[in-house]
Amino acid sequence: MTQAGSELPLAGLKVVELHAIGPVPFAGMVLMQLGAEVTRVSPPADPGLGVGMNPKYDLLNAGKKPLFLDLKSADGLAELKSVLAQADVMTEGFRPGVLERLGLDPAGLAQTHPRLVVGRLSGWGVAGPYTARAGHDINYLAISGLLNAIGHRDEPVVPLNVVADFGGGAMHLLVGVLAKLVQRSINGRGGVAETSILAGTLGLSPMFHGLMAAGRWNTTRCNNLLDGALPFYRVYGTADDRFVSVGALEPKFYRELVDVLGLSDEIDLARQYDADTHAATIERFAERFRQKTRDEWGAIGEQRDACLAPVLDFAEAARHAQNRDNALFRDEPCPFPADVIRFS
Repeated sequence: MTQAGSELPLAGLKVVELHAIGPVPFAGMVLMQLGAEVTRVSPPADPGLGVGMNPKYDLLNAGKKPLFLDLKSADGLAELKSVLAQADVMTEGFRPGVLERLGLDPAGLAQTHPRLVVGRLSGWGVAGPYTARAGHDINYLAISGLLNAIGHRDEPVVPLNVVADFGGGAMHLLVGVLAKLVQRSINGRGGVAETSILAGTLGLSPMFHGLMAAGRWNTTRCNNLLDGALPFYRVYGTADDRFVSVGALEPKFYRELVDVLGLSDEIDLARQYDADTHAATIERFAERFRQKTRDEWGAIGEQRDACLAPVLDFAEAARHAQNRDNALFRDEPCPFPADVIRFS
């Protein structure tokens, strides 16, 4: 059941988000979806997302209360501290040391605002040769080892900015902030939750390091379980030059996939994980998938447990029945609805 705004778990929580791009606004968006009231503090000349960007399309900041302050001035800093006196959380995404130079040292805030939780997200972390350097999602992916693992055999492919910025940085920042709020509910004191985009990105990769230690993963792209090397976990082209995805890792789903493709008499199911069969199986699968359009295969995939799904673009995803039926998209403009996240 979808809860009303006043019944959401963070209803009544006040968050102050210092101006940033990417993962910090994304974290603020999620907190707002959970019921928090988010005030976004920006400099008087708000750079936004770039020249020509209409604010109504800035979905990460939709619904947040804007507050324009010059934090390099005494008056701006004093006003922010006054706002923080009524806040539960402050988030920031500056390079290490910037918050302190602004006069917002978390140790000092702990004395003047003892219940305040400060969520800090830097790019590279607080130590090391890259600490003061600029960076973006692609750079953190590169240093984490993940970028090298994603793509074609001959070169890495950039997976948008959803892995390092949002999956790594924002989600780890959120976990830290929420954990400190739980701790505050126990001892009454706020504190600091600090991480980096690099740390959060590396935090997504333990499974692969474990597989490497076990001899089940190597550093060659398209040569492993989940990177497109296997015939039953990859993308195939269709008759209309679009694509379908298959993820039939388990034998029961693989059996369904082979049956859907009409290859039960040709493919030895017992040799699913036999590398000697993979090249020939990929070739046969590719031939079959080229015989129908993407949407024809998509319709078949809806009826069978073959882990077969069409590869949609953003616009198609917004119209797809599965996403619509679960209220994952809506036609109205921002702010985001509370029912994006559900609670029973």
